[in-house]
Amino acid sequence: MNKRGKVYLKLFSIAIGVIFIDQLTKWLVRTNLLIRETWMPISWLEPYFRFIHWKNTGVAFGLFQGMGWILTTLGLIVILLIIFFYKPVFKGPAFWQIALGLQLGGAIGNLLDRINPNVGYVVDFIWIGNFPVFNLADAAIVSGAIVMLIGIWYTEDRAEKKDGIKKEQSFETFSPIEPIKENTSEVLSNPNHSGSSQMLE
Repeated sequence: MNKRGKVYLKLFSIAIGVIFIDQLTKWLVRTNLLIRETWMPISWLEPYFRFIHWKNTGVAFGLFQGMGWILTTLGLIVILLIIFFYKPVFKGPAFWQIALGLQLGGAIGNLLDRINPNVGYVVDFIWIGNFPVFNLADAAIVSGAIVMLIGIWYTEDRAEKKDGIKKEQSFETFSPIEPIKENTSEVLSNPNHSGSSQMLE
């Protein structure tokens, strides 16, 4: 298998893993909770963390209600275009495959909810404090974006440091100060230097 094939295998393996876990958790929510019904696994966490069967017709975190189909499809198309046509995905560091694998899995996970005739909406179920209800697919999409930002920042920071080291080394190998010192010491140590003799004449 060539390098590109290995990269795509890693990327799609991450995406499939995200889709499997996402769909499994949503199935458990649908089969055990009615819409808007909540469940608190730990009673003292009730004000801060609970599960709820939430119907979402928008995108991640309940945004843009009624526009989920359009935005999810557009997002999926953009991710696929990046995967297949953006060279750093298969030539660059591994964070590209991890980030895009998470985002692809999350986008497909939510899309499967919409095209499932038995569902027809995205199942959200994680409710933390007053934060909008979300699911594991949403978490994967956001995590992928965070991994990508950190990876880009890290690689750019390393590149800048390498450039700085190269500039320092090139400055050390060619410095105009040393020849001047040598010529000065030569003049001082040799009183019969041609320049001084001409001045005496």
